[in-house]
Amino acid sequence: LCKDDDGDDAENASDETAWDRLKLCDGVVVPGGFGSRGMEGKIQTIQYLRENKVPFLGICLGMQATVIEYCRNVVGIKKAHSAEFFDDLVKDEEDAVIFMPEGDRTRLGGTMRLGVRETVLLEGSIARKMYGSEKVMERHRHRYEVNPALVSRLESAGLQFVGRNTDESGQRMEVCELSESTHPYFVASQYHPEFTSRPELPNPLFLGLLQTCKKTAAAKSKATVAN
Repeated sequence: LCKDDDGDDAENASDETAWDRLKLCDGVVVPGGFGSRGMEGKIQTIQYLRENKVPFLGICLGMQATVIEYCRNVVGIKKAHSAEFFDDLVKDEEDAVIFMPEGDRTRLGGTMRLGVRETVLLEGSIARKMYGSEKVMERHRHRYEVNPALVSRLESAGLQFVGRNTDESGQRMEVCELSESTHPYFVASQYHPEFTSRPELPNPLFLGLLQTCKKTAAAKSKATVAN
């Protein structure tokens, strides 16, 4: 855990202290995880990063939280959430994240979508530019995914799904982003780029985040000096 100025765990910090610390960040990663603990905090954080144009990378559950945030605050689906946490969501309206169609809720174990899968990246996207390739192989670990029934509404509102699977369905959303004209770096992936990162060879999505953080931080510093 991070430590605040008093040496206390960030988890025990007040909401005010947590927001103050967030505002000091040059960029933020919202990672994967399991369970509902901290989910609303993730969603609120992503809203702040989006509205204030802070460089952002969402991973797995972080991408799902990204979609929920956008559904709520841009598309206008105020009760949007994940079917992982609520079973009474309006189908194909409030269930922004759904259980994978091929999944089995009655089985214990062996139900996750695991391992290396191929993703096709849209030409002209930030992700495609960072990878320098149309098709990439990345590792997965999840049971829930973006509801494809809401994709057209999300894209019409500006959130572009620029990475999609090459499985039989072709409907699995792998990467979403906002255009660079809207936000300097707002990217999220269903897969785990940290699994293929090394100390001197970061995954392209991490590299893009860090490069943008450096650029925006330098611009802020220059503006401060000028003033």
